[in-house]
Amino acid sequence: MATVAEVTVRTGRRAELGLLALTVLIAVAARGLVDYHADYLVISDMLVYTGAWVAVALAIHLALRRWAPFADPVLVPAVLTINGIGLAMIRRIDFAYAARGRETDFGQVQAVWTLLGISLAILVILLLRDYKLLRRFTYTAGVLGLVGLLLPLLPGIGTQINGARIWINIFGKSLQPGEFAKIAFVVFFAGYLVSNRDTLALAGPKVLGMRFPRPRDLGPLALVWVAALLVQIYERDLGTSLLLFGIFVAMLYVATERLSWVLTGMAMFTVGAVAAGAFFSHVGARYTAWLHALDPEVYRSGQSEQLVRGLFGMASGGLFGTGLGEGRPDLVPYAESDFIVASIGEELGLTGLLAILTLYIVIVQRAMRTAIGIRHGFGKLLSAGLGFAIGLQVFIVVGGVTRVIPLTGLTTPFLAYGGSSMLANWIVIGLLLRISHQARRPEESSA
Repeated sequence: MATVAEVTVRTGRRAELGLLALTVLIAVAARGLVDYHADYLVISDMLVYTGAWVAVALAIHLALRRWAPFADPVLVPAVLTINGIGLAMIRRIDFAYAARGRETDFGQVQAVWTLLGISLAILVILLLRDYKLLRRFTYTAGVLGLVGLLLPLLPGIGTQINGARIWINIFGKSLQPGEFAKIAFVVFFAGYLVSNRDTLALAGPKVLGMRFPRPRDLGPLALVWVAALLVQIYERDLGTSLLLFGIFVAMLYVATERLSWVLTGMAMFTVGAVAAGAFFSHVGARYTAWLHALDPEVYRSGQSEQLVRGLFGMASGGLFGTGLGEGRPDLVPYAESDFIVASIGEELGLTGLLAILTLYIVIVQRAMRTAIGIRHGFGKLLSAGLGFAIGLQVFIVVGGVTRVIPLTGLTTPFLAYGGSSMLANWIVIGLLLRISHQARRPEESSA
């Protein structure tokens, strides 16, 4: 007679705890190297820093054990590792600026933003027990996303920094609403596409074996295209424009599985970007700095100075880097934010930079794995969209710094200095953890 053995589903929390121990070790070691090379190493401070990292790691680990025990066990360690290296690098840049007579406190401020971001992720896990509730707010999220994009254009609160008008000023603090708008747009895109994917996938003429969309079905794509162009032209922000449009096209492909949507979207964005570069001088200047960065006249004009300095900084790092605290990241403007990738490339070398990029690939892969595992269509699109948002943002930043694409003003998630980016991206992780919990949870298990 056959017997059925009872199968116990593993949550992965023990594996997560082991990975978190490694994460704490990396973060503390990076901070220790920075302080040592700056002749600022104090054992008591390092013990406090170690205790703080242990407390943070345990807090989010215990929160997951209590409210989302089946959540992906790899996401949090990967994100915290990037976050810890970023905190160490920003502190190292503070020391470099101090050596030149410029006193900054970016490292301490970023540590506060990190704590707030992790707290928001825990709140998302605690309060959002079922991600499907977000579908009820599909169009509300779309309106909030548009409002977030338009806020920097309003007189009085909108602020222009470094040529881009993507910040608002609230109580003396700068906030980048576009970082939060991308989350709202992902929710909107997911809700809209799951309701209309059959029409978008099945209707339309065939050309060369590919089914292209009908003109009347191009409305949503055209609307997002126009919004992306307006952001690029009036806010002078190529990065957010590319990110917004790229997320929508990627989610369109996931929803319809039609390559024609991707080709149509790429063609539309290319035409719009070329036209904007031809008719608007500030957009054209970005393209000139990209295409002719090493031209002496372009460099002397200051258009490509930051980019070229970053390239030479990464070149000086070579394969293994100069070592944390042994380079000159302060020679690149905004080394702690826009160009932290160049700073890391100099001091950790190509090997260290590739290791960090691999962690980003792991994060995106886990988001896609969650999208595959979840049965609900809205959850699939939401998880995939959030994964694409992180992946595309990293590509846009690293591509700009390495001159693959024009330079933009986006920040590298979890790595670069910036409160808006830190808070928004930790909310993204909180959402991914909640979705992955429901994707990996056995059917008979309660929420």
